[in-house]
Amino acid sequence: MAELLRHPTAMETLLNEVRGLAQGKSEITEDDLGNMHYLKSVIKETLRLHPLLDPRESTEDIKLLGYQIPAKTQVIINAWAIGRDPLSWENSEDYRPERFLNSNINFKGLNFELIPFGAGRRGCPGTAFAVVVIEVAIPEGLKPEDLDMTEGSGITVKISH
Repeated sequence: MAELLRHPTAMETLLNEVRGLAQGKSEITEDDLGNMHYLKSVIKETLRLHPLLDPRESTEDIKLLGYQIPAKTQVIINAWAIGRDPLSWENSEDYRPERFLNSNINFKGLNFELIPFGAGRRGCPGTAFAVVVIEVAIPEGLKPEDLDMTEGSGITVKISH
């Protein structure tokens, strides 16, 4: 939500998509979510810039690319740097959900330039569930007047009432 509040054009585009598909309905349906392409792009772009990848622990001693990694060592994939790699992303520091509108890049771990949930057999088993939860939650909280970005300790995006 913070990225949407910082980028009003993206917020307006998403609001228009949600309002257009939910017009006259009391609830957003699964079919509606399937047609919210800009929403999916917003989620991908946000997770590209702010990935949630946890560290792993090596189970045995291993040598990887010349580095000796002892067993029980925490290993972190720098998904933050991967998501900002200028060789993979044009204007890599900019928040531009549109970059995903005509893209086949997904969260399944096949595109190593976007791995907020990991990849391969060690990828997050809850990826699909997490994405659906996000897809449902974002349209429900899209009213800027419901969010307060005042700086303070703790969470900075709060429901204002």
